[in-house]
Amino acid sequence: MSGETVTYSLETILTRIEGKIDNLQRDVNQKFDKIDERFDRIDERLNKVEIGLATLTEKVVGMDKRLEKVENEQVKSIGLVALTEKVGGMDKRLEKVESEQATMIKAISDLQGFRGLILPIIVGALSATIGAVITVAAKIFLIGNSP
Repeated sequence: MSGETVTYSLETILTRIEGKIDNLQRDVNQKFDKIDERFDRIDERLNKVEIGLATLTEKVVGMDKRLEKVENEQVKSIGLVALTEKVGGMDKRLEKVESEQATMIKAISDLQGFRGLILPIIVGALSATIGAVITVAAKIFLIGNSP
């Protein structure tokens, strides 16, 4: 090193220091501006996430309601299956009753036809009996009175 002495005025040194401080201040301000922009973007994204979360919550609530409906319909469906089976059993029993009813109607019809024959038979038998009684009475009266 050489023994040279450099002299600067205090004003020059303070101006240089002030310039460096200004540059550092600008850099810090720019970085804070960038950080503020990032926070703004993060805030916007967070708002979107909150809105999306609210939407998802509504959809989940809607899905819960639909799921409850489906569960209720399944319970009803199971009940409907049981009712269908019971109705099927009732149909078979009804067919049996209808078959027996048809048999009874035929039997009653046959009896009514027989009843229609019974009256003439009874009338004929009564007529024959009355005729026989009259004949016997006439013979007794006529024979009983003859000498």
